[in-house]
Amino acid sequence: MLFLKDSFVELNARNRAKAILDQGTFREIVGPFDGLESPHLVPQGIVPQSDDGVIVARGEIEGEPAVVISIEGNFQGGGIGEVSGAKIAGALELALRDQENGIRTRPVIVFDTGGVRLQEANYGLLAIAEIGAAIVALRQYVPVVGVIPGKIGCFGGMSIAAGLCSSLIMTREGRIGLNGPEVIEQEAGIEEFDSSDRRLIWNTIGGAQRFAAGFVDELVDDDISAIKEAIHRIFRKETVGSPRSSQVDVYRSFFASIDLSQPITPNKFRELWQQHIAGKGVHSPNSLQTGMNKDDEVESRGRTWFYALAHALKINKEVPSVLCADAMLGKEEVRYIAVVPNRHHRFYRVRHGEVGIEEGWTIAKYVREVIEADQHGKKRAIVAIVDVPSQAYGYHEELFGLHQACAAAVDAYATARLAGHPVIALIVGNAISGAFLAHGLQANCILALNDDHVNIHVMSKKSAARITRRTIEELEEATKKIPAMAYDVRSFATLGALHELIDGVNADIPQVQDIDKVCNRLIEAIQTARSSPRDLRNRLASKQAQKGREASILVRKKLAEQWK
Repeated sequence: MLFLKDSFVELNARNRAKAILDQGTFREIVGPFDGLESPHLVPQGIVPQSDDGVIVARGEIEGEPAVVISIEGNFQGGGIGEVSGAKIAGALELALRDQENGIRTRPVIVFDTGGVRLQEANYGLLAIAEIGAAIVALRQYVPVVGVIPGKIGCFGGMSIAAGLCSSLIMTREGRIGLNGPEVIEQEAGIEEFDSSDRRLIWNTIGGAQRFAAGFVDELVDDDISAIKEAIHRIFRKETVGSPRSSQVDVYRSFFASIDLSQPITPNKFRELWQQHIAGKGVHSPNSLQTGMNKDDEVESRGRTWFYALAHALKINKEVPSVLCADAMLGKEEVRYIAVVPNRHHRFYRVRHGEVGIEEGWTIAKYVREVIEADQHGKKRAIVAIVDVPSQAYGYHEELFGLHQACAAAVDAYATARLAGHPVIALIVGNAISGAFLAHGLQANCILALNDDHVNIHVMSKKSAARITRRTIEELEEATKKIPAMAYDVRSFATLGALHELIDGVNADIPQVQDIDKVCNRLIEAIQTARSSPRDLRNRLASKQAQKGREASILVRKKLAEQWK
């Protein structure tokens, strides 16, 4: 006798939330009748949706209070804009408030998303940083469960958010990766990744592969009951193991042991991972990257400002593309971290300063060293010097879980901030996409040089044009209506996330007076961070944010009114 399963994948976002919650307990908040549409789509000739593609549902899971956040992949590819992002971040923040008040609220996120909605660009980037911050804070109290059922999958910055979850459930129909196949092909060429090769895609980022390679906790059938039971199992556990985004030593030793001179197929990668976790793999790491002589160093603004500020005799170059040094800044002891180019990098898609596998996990290592060393003393400041052209676009990067490497860096910075370490980001060059999410966007305070070559955005113009089916000229025209779509730092400043835009500094060849000015601003930012809340709420309190992120503030207000 055949028993037909009830497909979870085929449900829309609202019905997925209903299916997860106990029968009869579903209550949607900030729903379609509240009329909170994205204000940024109509000016671009795009029809908005009254719930902006995100369902926030209150109810119960096994009799306990719960919130289910479900993303609708059929609207704008599940893209995260200002309103949808604020609904997700705001709901998680309220769940955190419940936990702090002794109300155990079970959070579940159903991912069906391509990442940032490119028509809202930096709005989505900021929202995803706030989602990540809320997940890291919330999971100290209760497991944050992520579900990736299928259809769209989970891509872009939201794959980093998924990588932060306490536990991740996936079906074989699901996919997860930082970069979508089409974007990799656009950025790196068809020889790197053929987006028409369906077998390649599923063998690289599909549910079965991700589970076998250790990036997913449970692989379940596309069945409502199976997914509900998997969620229940996680919440029933008295303790949940440490999230994989915090397991830095495990992953660093694994990736260091991989010999990239040999072809690494998906099957080979799974085999190596299984050997590693069984204690049968190579445990003495190879050199993470080929070392560099001083004459081999590639100039970049990140490198220039690292040396200008750190002026330390001892610089950690274990991974030559991630510079780390401790130095005094006035009366403050500071750890400086910068990602820089390495023309000899063994991952060839990371040779121009991109954030890749080793960069993400190494940033996490350097930040967690500070957390561990300072746990019983004064919390030293951490300064992320930001000049990152993007995350890496490559086959190996996706196969090896680039989203998880970036999640590790996000986790480390957020954990440091919550522990009381002032985390300051100084943007001196490019701050693009997942690289900026991993290295800079979790800071208490973000400073940026007011310079024409300081750019902040989600994606290169070529890829953004392809994904949105526009010409570059049409994209540039849209930036006149939507500042969040622009690349220049002055447009980004109107969104209210910058602590300060620093004028009058020679960004390429800083002189003594330039360095002194930046040092003084860093000292002030560190003092501000020490006396301010440890979360990211200040980003919505600035004068610029009151206008530039008005919808983000309104959504949170409505969520709070309807929460109980």
